[in-house]
Amino acid sequence: MNFELKSLSLVEAASEKCDALLVLVSDAYKPAKDGFSALVGRAIKDGDALTKAGKILALYMPVQSQATRVVIAGVGDGSAKQVRSGVTAALAGVKSDKLKKLVVAFASPAQEATVRAAVAAVADASYSFISTKSKPEPRTLHHVLLAASNAAELQTPFDRAVAVVAGVELAKEWANRPANHATPTLLAKAAEALVTKHSKISCEVLGPKEVAKLGMGAFMAVAQGSDEPLRFIVLKYNGAAKSVAPTVLVGKGITFDSGGISIKPAAEMDEMKFDMCGAASVLGVFRTLAELRPDINVVGLIPACENLLNGRAVKPGDVVTSMSGQTIEILNTDAEGRLVLCDALTYAERFKPHAVVDIATLTGACVVALGNVRSALFSPDAALAKALSAAGDAAQDLCWQMPLDEEYGEGLKTQFADVANVAGRAGGAVSAAKYLQRFTDKKVPWAHLDIAGTAWKSGAAKGATGRPVGLLVEYLLAQAAQAN
Repeated sequence: MNFELKSLSLVEAASEKCDALLVLVSDAYKPAKDGFSALVGRAIKDGDALTKAGKILALYMPVQSQATRVVIAGVGDGSAKQVRSGVTAALAGVKSDKLKKLVVAFASPAQEATVRAAVAAVADASYSFISTKSKPEPRTLHHVLLAASNAAELQTPFDRAVAVVAGVELAKEWANRPANHATPTLLAKAAEALVTKHSKISCEVLGPKEVAKLGMGAFMAVAQGSDEPLRFIVLKYNGAAKSVAPTVLVGKGITFDSGGISIKPAAEMDEMKFDMCGAASVLGVFRTLAELRPDINVVGLIPACENLLNGRAVKPGDVVTSMSGQTIEILNTDAEGRLVLCDALTYAERFKPHAVVDIATLTGACVVALGNVRSALFSPDAALAKALSAAGDAAQDLCWQMPLDEEYGEGLKTQFADVANVAGRAGGAVSAAKYLQRFTDKKVPWAHLDIAGTAWKSGAAKGATGRPVGLLVEYLLAQAAQAN
């Protein structure tokens, strides 16, 4: 899909020949004297169109416009959140296989955040997954023109928004794929495909022998129940001098999670193909970095495997040795994400990172706590937590900081190993984070994002959201800006 930004007044936008014109009208809109602006103003004055976010008025071939269809969409106070709501509602009314060119016009001057919100909303509303369909219905929308009277000052945030969309859609693609079309091997190939002549990205893929040599006993324990070989993916984006410490992103890559011996209920188990959304988000971030090429170094680590059950599968009560040397009693084989992540967190230490952020669909407890609005953020480092929260707010990819009190780790104690992989039900998202914290370098800022509630949607709208690509990109670009 091709996005374009043009400096156009509302009447100039209305003269663009297109299949649909979305007019975003805020509470502060004051109509100009031209015929089209007057039409919009009259519709609002008469109450046929409302500026309340999400309210729309659809018109067919009005004489004041070259568009086949015009939708006047309210965006309330004009904030990014309300612009996204207005665009989403408007596109729901014009979505069809005839929609090929779309113009989105800001009736009042746009801001950086609102331009980014509009781009994200159009991409999300028009997205279509087609990889495994015999008769695919691909996205028909090919050209999106954003029109704003002050477009000249918005080119940089616009370019960033388009690059983030590319990353989000790559994350969606791999998260939405069925497990037999997104094995650890195929996921590794997707990572290798990010390496191009001008991308500044390199990729190394480790197999079972290399992982065994590293002593990743926890990761290997999860993988041993599947016939699909594990893959440990190491992506590097080199945008700054080698002396600059990288930020390390660690994405949970369980390409299918049956729960192992502690098997999950059959209902909705198909959604466990989404258990690699953390890994997919890392791929998406690197896709965006390849477009924007910021002056920063980033490492992406993806421990990828299936959690299945066969005669070799790990059993409740088994004790394994992690790469850090700590022994782990596996009381619940369905708490496998933390097992693959802990070895990846130990591996991250070799990069002497500036910060480490892991991203995982880790706990159902997180969904109970926060639903699908905000991802859970855990970090003992106040500055890192603040930076990630601010990035989430700016990207409309929200998170919420959760506690990490030492008392939450008490339930992980066991008589048979250094640590158990689960505690009790109460505070399950926190005890999972406390488990991961044991495997981090205490001298390096670390954060854990539990995206179990935000990485995908269930029900009629089932599918990956691409979160938290936006949050992570925003954080990394802010770090790059601070360094320059």
